[in-house]
Amino acid sequence: MAEQGLPGPVAWVDERVGIGKIGRKNLRKVFPDHWSFMLGEIALYSFLILILTGIFLTFWFKPSMADVEYQGSYSLLKGLHMSEAYESTLNISFDIRGGLLMRQIHHWAAILFTAAMSVHLLRIFFTGAFRKPRELNWLIGIAMLFLGVVEGFIGYGLPDDLLSGTGLRITEGLVLASPVIGTYLSFFIFGGEFPSDDFVSRFYTVHVLLIPGLILALVTVHLFLVVYHKHTQFPGPGRTEKNVVGYPLMPVYMAKAGGFFFVVFGITALMGALFQINPIWLYGPYNPAQVTAGSQPDWYMGWLDGAVRLMPGFESHFWGVTLSWNILLPALLVPPLFITFVALYPFLEAWITGDKREHHLLDRPRNAPTRTGIGAAMITFYGVLWLNSGNDLIATQFHSSINTITWICRILIFLGPLLAFRITRRIAISLQRADNDRLMHGYETGIIVRGPSGEYAEAHAPMSKYKAYELSARERLVPVEPEPHTDDNGVVRPHRRRNRIRAALSRFYFADSVQKPTADELTGAAHDKPRELTPP
Repeated sequence: MAEQGLPGPVAWVDERVGIGKIGRKNLRKVFPDHWSFMLGEIALYSFLILILTGIFLTFWFKPSMADVEYQGSYSLLKGLHMSEAYESTLNISFDIRGGLLMRQIHHWAAILFTAAMSVHLLRIFFTGAFRKPRELNWLIGIAMLFLGVVEGFIGYGLPDDLLSGTGLRITEGLVLASPVIGTYLSFFIFGGEFPSDDFVSRFYTVHVLLIPGLILALVTVHLFLVVYHKHTQFPGPGRTEKNVVGYPLMPVYMAKAGGFFFVVFGITALMGALFQINPIWLYGPYNPAQVTAGSQPDWYMGWLDGAVRLMPGFESHFWGVTLSWNILLPALLVPPLFITFVALYPFLEAWITGDKREHHLLDRPRNAPTRTGIGAAMITFYGVLWLNSGNDLIATQFHSSINTITWICRILIFLGPLLAFRITRRIAISLQRADNDRLMHGYETGIIVRGPSGEYAEAHAPMSKYKAYELSARERLVPVEPEPHTDDNGVVRPHRRRNRIRAALSRFYFADSVQKPTADELTGAAHDKPRELTPP
């Protein structure tokens, strides 16, 4: 039976699907309020903008490699032979009302979508939001980021201009470097020998149908798991592992989310209107005999290009098979290993630390110094490869030797992550110690006072109980101890070597980490505090 007081159409639907019962529970679901949680919303809203603008572009884009003679509005290319895909993209840019604006909004939204997902995943990593029970959502996020990168690259290649064709040519070389299956895989992807007559139509189907459908399905599962597991929150007064402090979905959070969508849409539209991106008319149609000077991929593909540029050129020959290590290692081995490590990190950390509990309160990055150091090392690794993707432009802009820049990046790819890990972990540990000092002694005021016996000391201001709770809302963690070689019955335990490795990694993970003060330490510090100043 329909809920009393519902509008007619809503009551009609409620009688058939029971939305009233579902809505009462879920529309009052509480969501915490923190600016960093908006990063995921930016990614979601960018995806919606991509769908809306993509639908507009499909009305006029022609996914065909048929040769035509351009007779459109752009006079500098008039009379030039090109593919229908390139011609239709030019027509969208110059002859369709609002076409160029939609193209640029679509491209900026694609970049924002990938960037927002990347930063959102970094927030999840550094705060430990991937821990049990959210490991599956972490894997879904990695899959969405991977699909977003592939989707962006395929869309980037659809116009069949000289810049995108150069990128596709590089991709074909990477595919051909695959041992044994390279040629077959290249023919399958491009529909024949590159550039074939079928690759635009194939890419178009994948770009507008297959990958968006997969991303939409993953987004749905991701949001369902967020609701099912309840949202994580930062430590604070009243916040525990068993509750969520925030605002209900209706009306507060829904109103804020709706307003934020229009903010994201407005900024993306402003960027599309004011900032030129991918001016394909300046590049011309793709010609296999030509290469765009100073060509650069979109930022999310730069690290792969930089990895290929970083690797010295050498090959091996085995039984008539040529292995191009300068392509195989940086493009087909290192990226999958890096992505696999990132995807499996939640399970590795849980195994090393022995932490199998559910976590709904987030970590401050300083309170997990080893994890924070690992994150900084991964960012540095990615950043060096990304920087090296522009080594030619760096050389020309700064009048430097490209060989020198390449060798500097080759050194930094090994030393940079190690230094970033070491420095970041030490900074996090120092911040932990500073928090403990504030907990035990209060804030430093910079005011020197003289005691009754003539000694001088710095006055401290007492910390509010709310701030003290926030700083102390973390667990005391200890390394996993290695198990004895034998059990209680004297039988040798299996996997002894694995247990020793796990104990060694656990000691490394918790090395030098500062534990929060105990209740006895806080009580003792209260008696030994320097003179306190009452805050105004």
